[in-house]
Amino acid sequence: MSKMYELARERYAALGIDTEAVLAQLQNFHLSMHCWQADDVAGFEATGELSGGIQATGNYPGKARNIDELRADILKAKSLIPGNHRLNLHEIYGEFGGQKVDRDEVDVKHFQGWMDWSRENNTPLDFNSTSFSHPKSGSLSLSNPDKAIRDFWIEHTKRCRTIADASSPRRKRI
Repeated sequence: MSKMYELARERYAALGIDTEAVLAQLQNFHLSMHCWQADDVAGFEATGELSGGIQATGNYPGKARNIDELRADILKAKSLIPGNHRLNLHEIYGEFGGQKVDRDEVDVKHFQGWMDWSRENNTPLDFNSTSFSHPKSGSLSLSNPDKAIRDFWIEHTKRCRTIADASSPRRKRI
């Protein structure tokens, strides 16, 4: 691998590009890696099939089967990509302990393990709601004409904003 890099470095140098300087610059570049890239958007909720316009199957070979495998895959990817990156985490990746927790009931406690992991691994979290692959997502969620469905998704989004606030490294802790 180092011989291949040396060859590439020489070729880039001939074009006036200092690959060492570029790699150093990348150390200050922060991506927000998507958690679903390690499991094809399946998550860990006790739900059914993926739906709501998602163009993924949730069944590729080698996908993470549990949170520990997902975290290991994320750390492996981070080790191969220059820089320190964030993790973009969807609500469906909560630690629900095998319990059915509907999306309008999700709480910070379901993500405490992720928050601890993010601090231990210097991987700040970006947190998202999950408004797809749910019996109430159908073709509309927050803009659904049915008030009960709309209220469900509004509550889900509010709870996710609370989790995002709790998981932010910029949050003032008391």
